Amino acid sequence: MLRSSTRYNAAGRFLCFAALAVVALMMFSNVAHAQEAAPPAEKLSGGELIWFMIKSLGIVFGPLLLAISVAMMALVVLLFLDLRMSSAIPAGFVDEFTDTVNKRKFKEAFDMARNDPSFLGQILTAGMSRLQYGLEDAREAAMNTLESIKSDKEQKNNYNAVIATVGPMLGLVGTVYGMIESFSVLAKAKGGVNPSQLADGISHALVVTLFGVAVSVPAIFFNAFYRNRITRVTMDVGHIADDLLTQMYHNSKKIGR
Repeated sequence: MLRSSTRYNAAGRFLCFAALAVVALMMFSNVAHAQEAAPPAEKLSGGELIWFMIKSLGIVFGPLLLAISVAMMALVVLLFLDLRMSSAIPAGFVDEFTDTVNKRKFKEAFDMARNDPSFLGQILTAGMSRLQYGLEDAREAAMNTLESIKSDKEQKNNYNAVIATVGPMLGLVGTVYGMIESFSVLAKAKGGVNPSQLADGISHALVVTLFGVAVSVPAIFFNAFYRNRITRVTMDVGHIADDLLTQMYHNSKKIGR
């Protein structure tokens, strides 16, 4: 009984595969027949294809995706300029500041940090202004300033994450709108469907989805890249600022003794 049931199951699977193969062959023959009967379509050139895609975006989704792309590029350039190592820790600043502190020129060291617009200069200025109340108080003030700078950069970088989310959502909205437009053409067709009108809705759906994903992919990359960059830069600046504050605090204590 077990062998017979196994044999029947194998025969059933074979019949199912055979039926599916027959259906696939019939569909393939019909498609091939239709392609032979239809006149050969001319392919669009590169310039014509780009212009066709721009027209397919429409007057709503085209300017909207363009504005999002420009905003993303502006954010990328702005964060690139802000998160350069020279903007965070200027070249030669640490050595010059250390030399000034070792010479007991604390007023000159404070002016040097206050006049420097870099991350390190802002953090040292906040910490040195509280150094008279103790090292721990100075460290707390410096870390608060560091967190404020980090929060400002993260807020700008979060807009890249928003763009990465909005891009596919706009593509989805464009896809739904294009499909609705295509089905409306089918619903109104009585004497036959006009292929050009039907292609307008389908092309709009596909092109908006393409551009939405094209905007989203670099936004995801830059969001991850700058998130890691912000963490690395702030950690380096925090460690250097803590070392310089500690050095200045102990040098000032030596004078008091």
